[in-house]
Amino acid sequence: MNKIYTIFIMITMLLVTACSNNEIENPLNWKVSSFSYTNQNEEEVQLSDFKNKVWVANFIFTNCDTVCSPMTAHMSKLQNMAKEEGLDVTFVSFSVDPEIDSPSILKEFGQKFDADFGNWHFLTGYSPEEIKEFAEKNFKTLALKPKDSDQVMHGTSFYLVNKDGIVVKDYSGVEDTPYEQIIQDIKSLN
Repeated sequence: MNKIYTIFIMITMLLVTACSNNEIENPLNWKVSSFSYTNQNEEEVQLSDFKNKVWVANFIFTNCDTVCSPMTAHMSKLQNMAKEEGLDVTFVSFSVDPEIDSPSILKEFGQKFDADFGNWHFLTGYSPEEIKEFAEKNFKTLALKPKDSDQVMHGTSFYLVNKDGIVVKDYSGVEDTPYEQIIQDIKSLN
């Protein structure tokens, strides 16, 4: 009887440990609403294209003179790490300055950071008002271009979105980006 009890406890512990690896701690649970935008290749990209896919999103603009280059470099490093791990994940960078950031400008920007466009979309094709509302509603972040400025105020997080289109986690995209944690969380969602 003691032996059966010990085996039961061991199996239970293994199951609990296995299940805990598949969960995101303190998930945000923000549902991403439907969208249809244009990527760097002038292709239409919709939320439905990411159905049953894990993706990482951020907000950038090409004329940024502060955080966007470091964020894009960090996203590029994350993309390379995911590729080395053989992970099925898509990357999405929403431009917060769509009046400037045409598909060709976004493509040139991504190339500076060795972006692999096979699974990284740089999106535009909406108005500044649309992206402001989209960022606030779906990612709880700022995307605002003040009058008389060529810079845009915006959030600097990376957002992990699960296969159901739910934002489950955010991470620093500028300083101390937790690459290993993001990779681990992507694994747990795949």
